Amino acid sequence: MSQLLRVQNFNVTRDGFGAGENQSLERPFGDADPGAMFAWAGATASWPARTDSGGSRGLDDYFTRDFTRNIGAEIMGRNKFGPQRGPWRDHDWRGWWGDEPPFHTPVFVLTHHPRPSFTLADTTFHFVDTDPASVLDQAREAAQGKDVRLGGGATTIRQFLDADLVDTMHVAVSPVELGSGSRLWESPDELRDRFHLEVVPSPSGVVHHLFWRK
Repeated sequence: MSQLLRVQNFNVTRDGFGAGENQSLERPFGDADPGAMFAWAGATASWPARTDSGGSRGLDDYFTRDFTRNIGAEIMGRNKFGPQRGPWRDHDWRGWWGDEPPFHTPVFVLTHHPRPSFTLADTTFHFVDTDPASVLDQAREAAQGKDVRLGGGATTIRQFLDADLVDTMHVAVSPVELGSGSRLWESPDELRDRFHLEVVPSPSGVVHHLFWRK
């Protein structure tokens, strides 16, 4: 069975931005409001940070639960890992997620400035300076037969799309606009030459875009 490279639950605004400008330690998504962008997922019964027994069921909840299904490794860009740019000034920075990251798999962080790998709970972060095809080979080996999730951000996903390496993609489009930042697309129709596309509106207001290779 082939190991797929999957984009799962990646969120963009109605005008195609996955994050805003001016990322900082206090604002991982820059000028974008994560509360507005991810409201659909946070309202579901399966949202990992939920502390009560409530939450919605249905389509949005299905995608929230599907996030970890058959995933054996993740690839992400450096800006998803943290706000630093250039050479690493602080190796004490270990990501936004605290001592128990939500990935539970090896994670490969693309960066022009590698640093030693480290492990938090059941997640090991590796820092690699290589091309998309090569890091995908590494991630597939680490995934031990399972699929690889391409976690973002938007610039990293575009790199893998441009290299024709993405097999399936789920993008949730939230009903907000940003105007500038890290853009995934001008229009999802840009990908119709290589992918089938199914567009499914949700009662929450988010619109789910499902892509799979032709």
